[in-house]
Amino acid sequence: MSETKIPYKIYLTEEEMPKAWYSMRADMKNKPAPLLNPGTGEPLKAEELAPIFCEELVKQELDDNTAFFEIPAEIRDFYKMYRPSPLVRAYCLEEKLQTPAKIYYKFEGNNTSGSHKLNSAIAQAYYAKKQGLKGVTTETGAGQWGTALSMACSYFDLDCKVYMVKVSYEQKPFRREVMRTYGASVVPSPSDTTEVGKKILAEHPGTTGSLGCAISEAVEVATKNEGYRYVLGSVLNQVLLHQSVIGLETKAALDKYGIKPDIIIGCAGGGSNLGGLIAPFMGEKLRGEADYRIIAVEPASCPSFTRGVFAYDFCDTGMICPLAKMYTLGSGFIPSPNHAGGLRFHGMSTILSQLYHDGLMEARSVDQLSVFQAAEQFARVEGILPAPESSHAIRAAIDEAIKCKETGEEKTIVFGLTGTGYFDLVAYEKFHNGEMTDEIPTDEQLAASIAKLPKIG
Repeated sequence: MSETKIPYKIYLTEEEMPKAWYSMRADMKNKPAPLLNPGTGEPLKAEELAPIFCEELVKQELDDNTAFFEIPAEIRDFYKMYRPSPLVRAYCLEEKLQTPAKIYYKFEGNNTSGSHKLNSAIAQAYYAKKQGLKGVTTETGAGQWGTALSMACSYFDLDCKVYMVKVSYEQKPFRREVMRTYGASVVPSPSDTTEVGKKILAEHPGTTGSLGCAISEAVEVATKNEGYRYVLGSVLNQVLLHQSVIGLETKAALDKYGIKPDIIIGCAGGGSNLGGLIAPFMGEKLRGEADYRIIAVEPASCPSFTRGVFAYDFCDTGMICPLAKMYTLGSGFIPSPNHAGGLRFHGMSTILSQLYHDGLMEARSVDQLSVFQAAEQFARVEGILPAPESSHAIRAAIDEAIKCKETGEEKTIVFGLTGTGYFDLVAYEKFHNGEMTDEIPTDEQLAASIAKLPKIG
């Protein structure tokens, strides 16, 4: 097909939207290791997870063999308010870079939450409502997940309690106010409102918090209050399943024009957007039908893939959650208070960890200054102010496009633009004022944290 016939934005029709989520686990030869009960060291059973998660979500979490899960009609109808999202050809960026590479990005910021998080938030709220619950609790880093969940809970008339990482609570007050607009209560974490929060504050006075801390508080509140369950915006198998709508739409849009990507890039914190974006492509790779270079990009300040270890660890700092086998820096690791908010998690999805361990994808870490340089460059030529998290993928996409310029290779690059950065202007201000720093952990710091991993297997 002629190059000129490919539009700037490729849209699917409502009829072409996915009607089922896709699970990569069904096609994985080496399945992700099971979650373990921290008390017994044995694989968790559904009845043990039921007090924490919604019943239907527990089934999705533990199912290693079902490839497709039907998306309920109520969720599909909600999706139609902001989906299908556009796949955009970055013609202007290509021209600016003078690269022979063809660059596409899947834009997930076209909703009030400003990110892809709403794809799973509405699903989890739906199952909570269907179960007859009063409400849910959660944590949030930069605030996209908390915002998305508050929107979803408002839609289904559910109570929503959000524990927001303290540094983000202070850096992003407007994100906090959006959550409150949708009826959520927002607490900076760690807080003195929970037992685990008090314990963390006693051990780390003045801490700016982490996702691991906030998870501990949210789980404690959910399990101590009748009619509540805990929901999570990343890491879990169920979340990657819901986010597969991103990759399914991306592949359908590319297939419309006979386009096959060479490189697929996503930012990686816990794994939700990366796992969602790569799902159908990784499925083809696992089944031997096609091959792709898949690159996970993480912050140098929280390098789970690139400097972590593949081992069982707690998903939370308070060590009250199940154990997951993943690439981890240790549940006690608290990253520097940088602006990659949603990527400041000590571990990684068990699915993505296994795929990375098996050599099916790559990973790289990038420093904060280079990320914001890429963000600014992208904003100036493509007209979208990207979120700091998304900008990690932009950094890698630009780097790969420059390599194509140097080698003359005409590769097709697809990356996930997970959201917008309009609530991240404090970060942009610090970058423009030359006040931005990046604290990268030393080998000694990581070794000390990793040494405290639970002795499992």
